[in-house]
Amino acid sequence: MKSTFNTLLGAAVSVIFMVSSAHAFDENAARALAKKNDCFKCHAVDKTKRGPSYKKVAEKYKGRADAEEKIVLHITTGPKVKLEDGSEEDHKIIETKDKAEMKNLIDWILSL
Repeated sequence: MKSTFNTLLGAAVSVIFMVSSAHAFDENAARALAKKNDCFKCHAVDKTKRGPSYKKVAEKYKGRADAEEKIVLHITTGPKVKLEDGSEEDHKIIETKDKAEMKNLIDWILSL
């Protein structure tokens, strides 16, 4: 009985590590890219500024298969966005062509 429990516990821990490593990202690199692109001018992690908090963005896309695609489109095409004060402006286009950097940023935002 004890052997079976230990085997099941070991398997559960392995699954947890596999799942968490599949969603690994570098938070410091993501924050650095956001800072370099002045994203924090309009966004904060957990409070609304001129734009929604990153936590609100994560909530909006939670569980959506197209979340990464939608955010990539948003940060690479500069669509018109409605700000919290009701005004509109073009969203800033992120200054990187590195898809890994962009994915890391998006993974971090979606993890919040």
